[in-house]
Amino acid sequence: MAELSYRRKRVLDFIQQFIEDKGYAPSMRDIMRGCAISSMASVQQHLAMLQKDGHINRDPEVFRSISLADRERRTARVPILGKIAAGEPIPVPQSDTWSHDFLEALELSYELMDVKNNVYALKVQGLSMIDALIDDGDIVVMYATDTVQDGEMAAVWLKSEQEVTLKRVYRDGDRVRLQPANRFMEPMYYDPENVTIQGRVIGVIRRLTNLL
Repeated sequence: MAELSYRRKRVLDFIQQFIEDKGYAPSMRDIMRGCAISSMASVQQHLAMLQKDGHINRDPEVFRSISLADRERRTARVPILGKIAAGEPIPVPQSDTWSHDFLEALELSYELMDVKNNVYALKVQGLSMIDALIDDGDIVVMYATDTVQDGEMAAVWLKSEQEVTLKRVYRDGDRVRLQPANRFMEPMYYDPENVTIQGRVIGVIRRLTNLL
């Protein structure tokens, strides 16, 4: 491998430390700010040279896809299927398009997930889960399942409304209660026949700045 310049070594060290601390790769914006680089074009140039010299692997078209070349690859490519409302529900992507017709993807460390298969991600819209530290613009990592325990956070398909929402799920007598994590919002009650669980939240990637 070619000898690294001071600036390029700083970028590589930042990537390594970020992955160790967070469990997932930095974005180009993270690198620009963390290494005090003046432009995204300069970050792109550093990454291209680090990849050419064999220090990193990455797919420029995949969000957070940087990995260190000298380490065993222990990441999974997780599709971002679209957006899920954490306030007003929006239509859910059809299940037969989850693995094919996604907008973007993340490269996530297996250490961030308690499962390795049937995992997808959704961008959050709204503030109904803000007290659970899920803000508008965050990304929730989901395990595709049709069952959850009381109190778990899930993507819930409402059949009659043809809508999906992100809430905590509870069995409340002969009804299902969808509970927001926002003290200013009321719970939602539905007939169990109208509710289908489509995924359980297994992780959250918080939007500290406008990453996407």
